[in-house]
This record gives sequence, structure tokens and C-alpha cells, in this order.
Amino acid sequence: MKTVLKQTRERMTKSLEAFENNISVVRTGRANPAILNRVYVNYYGASTPLNQLATVASPDPRTLVISPFDKSAIQAIEKAIRESDLGFNPNNQGDAVFITVPALNDERRRDLVKQVKHMAEEGRVAVRNVRRDANDELKEMHKEHLLSEDELHSGEQEVQKLTDEFIGLIEQRLKAKEDDIMAV
Repeated sequence: MKTVLKQTRERMTKSLEAFENNISVVRTGRANPAILNRVYVNYYGASTPLNQLATVASPDPRTLVISPFDKSAIQAIEKAIRESDLGFNPNNQGDAVFITVPALNDERRRDLVKQVKHMAEEGRVAVRNVRRDANDELKEMHKEHLLSEDELHSGEQEVQKLTDEFIGLIEQRLKAKEDDIMAV
């Protein structure tokens, strides 16, 4: 039973991490280097993550500065950002690429909050699926007489506690991201 609970915790942690990765790229009104985590650059024929080709800094709340390690990659970086779904217009300054992050209007903020809520629901569903799999595994162990009725019941309670814990963590992250998006 302990291995089932350990695997359940690990899988729920991965679901939480996936949710956090998804919401980290949702744009808020401030410049955040994590926004560019999903940008891949065609670098010498290979699709390479931007953060492996350059440093991304945010010197002020409205600007991102991308400084490539290899200056010859600057055009490819600029092209990848322009072609991404982020809607940025990069500005090549010779040795670095500058991005000015426009302020969000109210309608766009509400759309982003809806998007984040949808991601949170996907995260909650993923956690519940892990719970279902763990409970099925416990019931299977009970059927094979590896667990008593009491052990099955306590195992299901432990799985439910884990589920409540991780759904609570998702809710906390969701609330923080909503506040971040709605902050003017």
C-alpha cells in the first residue's frame, strides 16, 4: 500500500508541475522571462529552446532583453519570437533583441483569466485521474487478498487526503496567477 501512495504522490506532483509550467507562460501585464520558455529557435537546422541560446532578462516591468551567446543566431531568435503565438514584435539592436511588453486591456485580462481557469480545471482532472488509478490499484490488491478491508479503506482515505492537498495547491496557484493577471 505504501508504494501505491508513494507513486500517487509522485504522479500528483507531476500534474501540479505541469499545471505550473502551463500557467507560467501565460502573459501578465509585466515582462516575465518565463513567457519565452516555449519559444524554439531554428538554430543550424535544430529546433532549440531559446533559453539554451540566450539569456533573457527583464530590466524593467515592460521590457525583455534577449542576449544570445552566439551573435550569429540573433536573426533566427528574432524570427522565432515573431512567429510564436505571443504577439510580440522583437526589436533587433545588433547585439541583443528587445521586446516591449504592451499593457493588457481589461478584456484581454478576462480572457487570460478564463484561459488560466481552464488550465486549472485540466490540472484538477489530472489529479482526480491519478486518484482513480490509485483507488483501482488498491481495490485490485484487495481482490488479490494483499490488503484487508480496513487497509483498503484507510488507503482510500490517504489517497483522498493527497487529492485534497494537491487540488488545494492548484487552487492557490490559480488564485495567485489570477491576482497577477488582474493587477493593473
